[in-house]
Amino acid sequence: MKIIVTKNYDEMSKVAADLMAEVIKNDPACVLGLATGDTPIGMYNELVAKYEAGEIDFAAVRSVNLDEYYPITPDNDQSYRYFMDKHLFDRVNIDKANTSVPDGTAKDVSKFCREYEAKIDELGGTDVQVLGIGRNGHIGFNEPDAELERFTHLVELTTDTIEANSRFFASEADVPKHALTMGIHSVFKARKILLLASGKGKAAAIRALVKSNITTACPATLLCLHPDVTVICDEDAYSLV
Repeated sequence: MKIIVTKNYDEMSKVAADLMAEVIKNDPACVLGLATGDTPIGMYNELVAKYEAGEIDFAAVRSVNLDEYYPITPDNDQSYRYFMDKHLFDRVNIDKANTSVPDGTAKDVSKFCREYEAKIDELGGTDVQVLGIGRNGHIGFNEPDAELERFTHLVELTTDTIEANSRFFASEADVPKHALTMGIHSVFKARKILLLASGKGKAAAIRALVKSNITTACPATLLCLHPDVTVICDEDAYSLV
């Protein structure tokens, strides 16, 4: 596991965008595993700037997203499809037909999860999978538990995660109580994993990732088992290590 500590969020975003841009330059038809939330927004802004400067081209890029609330419609401004359109897809020349975000309106959830997993396999896995990290060490919506799901699945969100995400909604009661998420094995289909963390609120989780034993009580610790993981975090997120 490679750890890069930056001075602040802006530097973290630039370093992450540089790494992502290299993946795109090396393979214009690469498969990007993408994530949502506050943390990667700066990285997406930097990638848009690189696109506008003519440094990278998204025309042939394919993407699969890590997760999505359930139930939620794609036009809801808190859906992750809406997020991706707003922060990246609508700002570059990516073909949206080549982008996949879990369907928050799926009627047959089990069937959808199987199909989404098959889509990841059809793409050959991702060239790089972007991850954030929850305050409780979750990755995607793989929450701490005695056992973790291997593949894409429906998960009931913990009280801690609902509380953490309530700032995006009118009230905590409006936060969906479930989500569709790639499982741990789904994530591990990536050839490279890029985990981003910023702020003191993530410091305990980063400390656990770096120093704790591997345990499903902190799902992020399982990343130690992947052969190519880069963690980019700012000084605040690394402050307890």
